[in-house]
Amino acid sequence: MALNIVVLLKQTPDTESVIRIASDGKSIVTDDFKWIINPYDEFALEAALRLREKHGGSVVVLSWGPERVVEAIRTALAVGADSGVLIDDPVLEEADSLGLSVALAAAARELNPDIVLCGSRAVDYDLSQRGAMVAEILGIPHLAVAVSVTSDGNAVTIERPLEGGKVTLEARLPVLVTVGGSHGVWNPRYASLPGIMKAKKKPIAMKKLSDLGLDASQCGAPAVKIRITSMELPPQRSAGRIIDGPDPAGKAKELVRVLHEDAKVI
Repeated sequence: MALNIVVLLKQTPDTESVIRIASDGKSIVTDDFKWIINPYDEFALEAALRLREKHGGSVVVLSWGPERVVEAIRTALAVGADSGVLIDDPVLEEADSLGLSVALAAAARELNPDIVLCGSRAVDYDLSQRGAMVAEILGIPHLAVAVSVTSDGNAVTIERPLEGGKVTLEARLPVLVTVGGSHGVWNPRYASLPGIMKAKKKPIAMKKLSDLGLDASQCGAPAVKIRITSMELPPQRSAGRIIDGPDPAGKAKELVRVLHEDAKVI
């Protein structure tokens, strides 16, 4: 059975970006950011491509945000995805996770997926809410934090880690799977030069909320349930302290005194 697979993809700042809090005290300055595909969504894309290689079908990348997100979708197309959908609507700039999930679910529903895949978390706000919310809105099972994903064409089986072991879960199609693990687990493929050339001709559908039968009252500021009220950077660490002296026993004694009396950790 050929599988119709949708991958929810988020564009996030590069993890090496320098974070600066904006003047409003509740957002970050993004002017000089380098933008990348959320690494956990890269794992989801790799899982989708492996499923398509085994079963046939198609892989559609679904994302949201301004026009710059097209670059991330093109990267996914160059790696092997078949087509893309971008929800580009300024209303979503004020949306919270639930509002975004409503929009993503509406767009995904139009694609009639057998499997929806996305990262278990995003490396920017790290809320881990998108997958569970989209699954609930679509009314389909949610298998979380998969480190392997297989299918027999009728159901999906995943493995997820537990402390000291793993658990195997299964659900019948359609299903949403959030993907965890690491680069070492998934080893995502890179785009080849032929893949980059082919990506230029692959279709990307641009959507507004109105195209999905939605408006601001469902996805924008009026629908917000959670608001960021403030942000602050962690306090700077104080300088380290070096205990000098020619006598190792004396230095050890001084170290114990410092840990006990000054640091108060023993």
